[in-house]
Amino acid sequence: MGRPQLSLSLQSGESCDISARRLSLAYPIEVPPDRYAALHSPRPAMTAILDNKNPSAASVFRPSALLREARRQKGLAAVDVPSICILDPDGDIVRQLRRTGAARPFEGWPCYHTTLDTFVLAERTVGIVGCAVGAPFAVLVAEQLFACGCRLLLSITSAGQITAAGNPPYFVIIDRALRDEGTSYHYAAPSDYSEADARLVAMALAALEAKGLDAIVGSSWTTDAPFRETAEAIEAAQSKGVLAVEMEAAALYAFAKSTGARVLCLAHVTNTMGQLGQDFEKGEAEGTSDALQILATIVRSIRV
Repeated sequence: MGRPQLSLSLQSGESCDISARRLSLAYPIEVPPDRYAALHSPRPAMTAILDNKNPSAASVFRPSALLREARRQKGLAAVDVPSICILDPDGDIVRQLRRTGAARPFEGWPCYHTTLDTFVLAERTVGIVGCAVGAPFAVLVAEQLFACGCRLLLSITSAGQITAAGNPPYFVIIDRALRDEGTSYHYAAPSDYSEADARLVAMALAALEAKGLDAIVGSSWTTDAPFRETAEAIEAAQSKGVLAVEMEAAALYAFAKSTGARVLCLAHVTNTMGQLGQDFEKGEAEGTSDALQILATIVRSIRV
């Protein structure tokens, strides 16, 4: 169908001014009042991040389908991952385990994006995935781990101090996470926080206290934009009593509640976002010695 043509008939001496910006006609174009009002009324604030989100609806694309095709393409058998797995967003633990020869690649892991290593922790073989940074990546990996037989997922990430609870470095067991990212809204209806499984939090705290290991229970702020932690945003988080800022917990907890998965997130508060000298000091072996001690104590205490 061709482009509509405009036909004008001019009498001698009449002129017609047609340009890209102006068309003068003898008869004005009438717009219905309701349409005119709709065109010129102020537009509502954008709500795209919440549009078409129905957390109770089934997903068309499932992790099992992706894993099936990955196994087919890679020629892998369907084998379960260890029942306890760890997310190590910083990658320091994985790198240290590989340096010392403690880690072994899990050859049956079909994920396109990551490598799964195994190592012995608290007399158990556990799995660990490094460098799954940020809410979308962490949940993408978590979905696949639980589809492959994981029954408990621990995430331990470095975090920035928001409300001081000591001199960094120290550990926070995250009991709820302020939702300042997009992934959690696909799994849970809008709310200020994603909540942890209170039983997991209590078991982890009791185990650490019994061993004389310091850890604090408190809330975190999960952000997608670590380099947009403005003074205003930090002050708002402080007013809510938030202890630390990280990038995964809110989404992982929303995923866990939606699916019934068991997930516990810990923040290793290692910095003040570069505001003080000698910042980002994690401790011995980039903080991995302390982190592995914390993880081992929790693994011993939680039955899977």
